Amino acid sequence: MRILHRGAALAAATTVLLGLTAPLALAAPAPAADRLAWGACPAGTPDARQQCAELAVPLDYARPGGPSISLAVSRISTARPELRRGVLVLIPGGPGGSGLNGPAGAVERLPRSVLDRYDLIGFDPRGVGRSTPLDCGFDHADLAHSHTLPWPAPDGGIDANLATARRMAAACAADGGELVRSISTRNEARDVDRIRQALGERRISLWGVSYGTYAGAVYATLFADRTDRVLLDSNDDPDPTRVERGWLANYATGVADRFPDFAAWAASPAAGEYRLGDTPEQVRAAYLATARQLDDAPLPWPGANPERLDGNALRSAMLENLYADAGFPRLAELVQAARGSRPLPVPGAVPEAAVRNGTSVSLATLCNDVSWPRDPGSYAPAVAADRAAHPLTAGMPVNVTPCAFWPWRPAEPPVRVGSAGPSNVLLVQNLRDPATPYSGALKMRAAFGDRARMVAVDSGGHDAYLANGNACGDALVTEFLATGRRPARDAFCPKAG
Repeated sequence: MRILHRGAALAAATTVLLGLTAPLALAAPAPAADRLAWGACPAGTPDARQQCAELAVPLDYARPGGPSISLAVSRISTARPELRRGVLVLIPGGPGGSGLNGPAGAVERLPRSVLDRYDLIGFDPRGVGRSTPLDCGFDHADLAHSHTLPWPAPDGGIDANLATARRMAAACAADGGELVRSISTRNEARDVDRIRQALGERRISLWGVSYGTYAGAVYATLFADRTDRVLLDSNDDPDPTRVERGWLANYATGVADRFPDFAAWAASPAAGEYRLGDTPEQVRAAYLATARQLDDAPLPWPGANPERLDGNALRSAMLENLYADAGFPRLAELVQAARGSRPLPVPGAVPEAAVRNGTSVSLATLCNDVSWPRDPGSYAPAVAADRAAHPLTAGMPVNVTPCAFWPWRPAEPPVRVGSAGPSNVLLVQNLRDPATPYSGALKMRAAFGDRARMVAVDSGGHDAYLANGNACGDALVTEFLATGRRPARDAFCPKAG
């Protein structure tokens, strides 16, 4: 299933706007040292300064002279060439998120001290968007928000999840071609190094967010001597025995950490018309009761997929809207609509081709990176136990995924992130992140050892740097990117305001 973190659905939508129409075409191999031919972006860009290029990379790095695929790469050059240090490669989240317009977004956020020192480099990872795209041909129903993560039935049953998992794995086997087997985090790291070569850079700096923290950590492990400054924001647990299996399971911890922020807001006068109770405890009880109510009596919701607001649609919306405080009113609005005190909001819309593309790449990454339990009978007991321990996530984090029925075993073992290499890594992490919890980030910190320092920010939500208005955290990260200076030891930034 999909572990698309904040912004990934919007990024996936961008792939359609950029022209997600080309079928898989295997081009003749190109020399690794080819330079990028910069020009206008094929379907326009949010920022006129952004340029685009294509880069051929091996479909299979074990056969470097074999067929190749295309990577779409973008750039916004520094306006101060005399201050330029090098390139800052932006590694998108997901897996399955588009990064081609990453420079156009970053140039609006980054402070001048950083922009003056780097060319900003973005890319669509293999399989995504304007790169040679992957499409497993999933059914419309399987792309529902409440299905792309494996929420169990209201009674905890998983028969429907098993059927969906089998169907989606079979779809990728039938329609994914050679490309689906090539998508992995190891290959993303190799692709990033081909981008480095094509840019003519001896070393590159990285800014990875969410899944991009793991991809960045893998790059910094496999190609340690080719890294300059490495910033990892909202960090995944790199445990090589579990990797994505652990990330899915961590949603239970992340939501438990984060939901109290929503409950406190929804019980406060600041919530205004969206207030759900007088205390956080009342808000939590109201949310859980509303989800159970919708399990028994879903509401029609025209335009949604599926066209009803049921308990799992609310749970899915809860998870999505915990990613940023700006989502709190939307979640409260859904609870109130389910209780009959306001109309249902208009469903959000993302082009289906983009969702199908992002889901295909996400699933391929999850299943190709690490082995998943293959015994269907092992999932129901785990779901039952997790539902009891974590009612907010209702057993979803340990439920079955298509990886249980994936027709291929991982071609390579997961990378073990380690401490060998230069001490040039900075992690930044919110304490209450629903998708990549602080407990998992601490494991990334431990894996890097003295190569890394961590800036822990007393904030909630997914994304930390330039996302929460925490001046302390933002200043420490900016200092690192601009000068290379890090805190002498791990730092803590108190809550803003």
